[in-house]
Amino acid sequence: MAVVGDVMNDVVVRPLRAIEHATDTPSEIEFSHGGSGANQAAFLAALGIHVRFVGRAGVRDASGHRQSLERLGVEVRLGEDPDLPTGTVVVLVSADGERSMFTDRGANRRLGAGDLEGVLDGAALLHISAYQLLEPQTRRAIRTLLAAARRAGIPTSVDPSSHAGLRAAGRAAFFKWTAGARLVFPNLDEGRLLSGEVEPEAIVSSLLRSYEIVALKLGGGGALAGTAEGERVRLAARTATVVDSTGAGDAFCAGFLARFVDGGSLAECTAGALQAAAGTVERVGARPPGGQGAQLVASSSAARHDRRGPAR
Repeated sequence: MAVVGDVMNDVVVRPLRAIEHATDTPSEIEFSHGGSGANQAAFLAALGIHVRFVGRAGVRDASGHRQSLERLGVEVRLGEDPDLPTGTVVVLVSADGERSMFTDRGANRRLGAGDLEGVLDGAALLHISAYQLLEPQTRRAIRTLLAAARRAGIPTSVDPSSHAGLRAAGRAAFFKWTAGARLVFPNLDEGRLLSGEVEPEAIVSSLLRSYEIVALKLGGGGALAGTAEGERVRLAARTATVVDSTGAGDAFCAGFLARFVDGGSLAECTAGALQAAAGTVERVGARPPGGQGAQLVASSSAARHDRRGPAR
């Protein structure tokens, strides 16, 4: 399958005590590679799926990003921007594991048609991280790609990615941009914004008027997935010690899609999504560490028979 999305330099900050305004706060700080699209591709590869990732990075560190994804088994097509640096996000992680993000999208803002040539070749599914739809400079290229996938009969899925971005764009615009997508993966805040509903069941029912499959991420409440044919699956979260929720939503998408392209049932896809997300929140960082692939594959397989699911 193919994933198109952002690639970022992550700076994860974990304060060791209450934040001191206008002075120093002792913290743990970690630098790592991230980006929602790149993370999703990494998790898919770790789950044993052949995945092609397309994105754009600054020329100075593009090779490092390419190598880190290739080590996880991703086929990488990374455009190198000679002017803009790789996008950077500072992730401030609170004591409960929740995070606030301060983002400079950098070279992601210049993803264009030239970067996307051949991305659909041999792809069984196209997945889009909607950060690229929320950027006016990249939206045209992504919408053209989605249209090409529809003409080729390739199913598409979308992760809304950003509640703040959706709020700024408006839900009508998002539905227009993603018309024809088969699957959508909102979290609860995104689902409420897009549907105008509050309760998970109502959110899913509303969104199913626009998409064939909706998988609603409920954080510690697990997930609710539904199909336009009326099927519903709600699974509870697995108990987990939440250290850092960064990347949990990306792992969720990957876990669901890994089972989906393998022909899994809605229950299997949802359980796989929750299982992949569970392991992510228990460590710092937004990607599977090197060598975790076998563990993720085994966990996802076990999830087909375990409906407890994980946290986030």
